[in-house]
Amino acid sequence: MGIITVLWEKWTEFKRDFYKITIAAMVSPLMYLIIFGMGIQTTSHGEPYLNFLIPGIVAMSTMTGSFSAVAQNMSVQRLYEKALDQVMVSPTPLWQFILGQIIGGSLRGMYAAAIIMILTATIRTGLIFNGLSFFIMFLNGTVFSTLALVLSFLAKSYTDAPRFNSYIIMPMTFLCNTFFSTEQMPNGFRQVIGILPLSQASNMIRAISAGMHPDPMGFVILFAYLIVFSTISVIFIYKKKNL
Repeated sequence: MGIITVLWEKWTEFKRDFYKITIAAMVSPLMYLIIFGMGIQTTSHGEPYLNFLIPGIVAMSTMTGSFSAVAQNMSVQRLYEKALDQVMVSPTPLWQFILGQIIGGSLRGMYAAAIIMILTATIRTGLIFNGLSFFIMFLNGTVFSTLALVLSFLAKSYTDAPRFNSYIIMPMTFLCNTFFSTEQMPNGFRQVIGILPLSQASNMIRAISAGMHPDPMGFVILFAYLIVFSTISVIFIYKKKNL
C-alpha cells in the first residue's frame, strides 16, 4: 500500500501540472530534433542522421524526465516541507516509499519519451520501437530516478538540484551517444563515456530501432547502476543521514 500511496501522490501531481509537465517534456527534445535533425542534413553509419538521433533523444528523455521528477521534488520535501520526517514515523515501510519514488520517476521519464515518439511518428524513418524498447526506457528511468534520490539526500539547499543537473545530466546529454557516436572519441575517454547509463540505453534502443538485437551487457550495466544507487538510497534513509 505504501508504494500505491506514493504513486498516487505522483499521479495527483501529474494531473495538477499536466500542461507544464507536457510542455517541459516537449520543448528541449523538440529543439534538439529541429536543430540537429533538420538543420544538420548528414548521415551516420550510412543512414539518415534522424535515424541515429531519434533513438538517442528518446533515451535522453527518459533520463531527464525521470531525474527531474524526483530530484527537485525530493529536495523540497526533505529540506523545506520536512515530509521525510513524517515518513520516518509513519507505518509505511521505508522501502515502499523509496520504490514508489523510483517507479513514479521512471514512469514520468517514459511519458516524456512517449511524447517524442508521437512527435516523430509522422517522419518516415522506418525505426522500430517494441516492448523491449519500452522496458529499456523504464529501466533507464529507474536508474536516473535512484540517482536523483541519492543526490536529493546530498543536497544542502534548494539550489543544489539545478547544480546537479548542470554537473551530471547536461554533460551526459551531449556526450553519451545521443547526438553523435562515441566511436571517434579518444581511447580511455570513450570507454568511460561508454559505460555511463545513458550511453548504454541509447545503444540498446538504437539497435532495436534498426532491427538488431541489443547488447546484453547493456542490461547488466544498467542493473548494476540500479543496484548501487538503490543501495545507497536505502543506506541514507535508514540511517537518517542528511534528513
